[in-house]
Amino acid sequence: MKEITLLQPAKIVFGTGCTEQFCKDYTAMGLKRLFILTAPVIRPMIAEMTATLNAAGVATEIYDEIRQEPSVNDFKKILEAARRFGADSVLGVGGGSVLDVCKLVATLVDSEQQIEDLFGIGFINKRGKWFACMPTTSGTGSEVSPNAILLDERDALKKGVVSPHLMADAAYIDPKLTWTVPAKITAETGMDALTHCIEAYTNKFAHPVIDVYALEGIRLIAHNLLRAVKDGKDVEAREALSLGSMYGGLCLGPVNTAAVHALSYPIGGEFHISHGLSNAILLPSVMRFNCSANVKKYAQVAVACGVEPCATDEETAMKGVEFITQLSKDCGIPTTLTEIGIPQTAVDRMAKAAMNVQRLLKNNPREVTEEDAKAIYSSLY
Repeated sequence: MKEITLLQPAKIVFGTGCTEQFCKDYTAMGLKRLFILTAPVIRPMIAEMTATLNAAGVATEIYDEIRQEPSVNDFKKILEAARRFGADSVLGVGGGSVLDVCKLVATLVDSEQQIEDLFGIGFINKRGKWFACMPTTSGTGSEVSPNAILLDERDALKKGVVSPHLMADAAYIDPKLTWTVPAKITAETGMDALTHCIEAYTNKFAHPVIDVYALEGIRLIAHNLLRAVKDGKDVEAREALSLGSMYGGLCLGPVNTAAVHALSYPIGGEFHISHGLSNAILLPSVMRFNCSANVKKYAQVAVACGVEPCATDEETAMKGVEFITQLSKDCGIPTTLTEIGIPQTAVDRMAKAAMNVQRLLKNNPREVTEEDAKAIYSSLY
């Protein structure tokens, strides 16, 4: 069996109401200046937590102006705010964008490295400040991954920074924080998490150790996403999605994603479409494209989604694609690029931009050429 390296936070706390544990753990460490990254809608949800920390003598500063798709310039402003505050620790409470910025702020607050030099794998030269991640959506799994994504305005393309130094010291995954997430965001982030698991399970560098996480993540999300979209207070469904999202995040470091994500980046970079929505629209088409290269595994994906096995793996795999397509529709997600306002004239330049994301395309079970990328995009009109 081939070698694989697993990197995870030193501490993972999972469970409804576990945010209370964060205060106990944090104050026990003796850190005193906590820079908190979040969003305006989440701020009231952490008021009690920050009050508890303040009462224990911890100085906190809350930055809640992170955009849905934070750019390099956005990040630089946030980094300066953390430096002015004199942060000795950082906490991210929010969706994937918030958590990704949290990782990069903690890593670079005392560093002379420039963010523009870090896109790619393994360019960060040292560990930064202590930091923790607390997700409020079930999507990116960023709380347990060594990846961070920013929009690079120079190329109008979202780019990844990947490094062991971006692994959180601690992750606190409290499904209760997701109860108030709107149906639309629940759907899009859930499809993102599902894509992580499917791409990890089917890609070139898939591994039996990670397959366990990926398959269970597929099962949990496929069976519970629509429930959570229909009823955000469905506690069982929310817990299942949080767990499935975490499993997807655990796949990202050792195995990572593939063509769906690579083709998604130009859509987000140029048109500022949410990452989850881009992935959801692309996923069935990319699955069809890839199926011949790994039909047995795509059949197993279908079965994990709840599809009854057919006479052949090919039939089963295609039923899986149909299931994913219908799940997306049932959750209210558009199925074409036309519906989200992307003109067909953008196909050529999106395909060209996607070819720059070789970090992910190299993982795909089937080679994707620029012409293939054009064909996949064009099939969505």
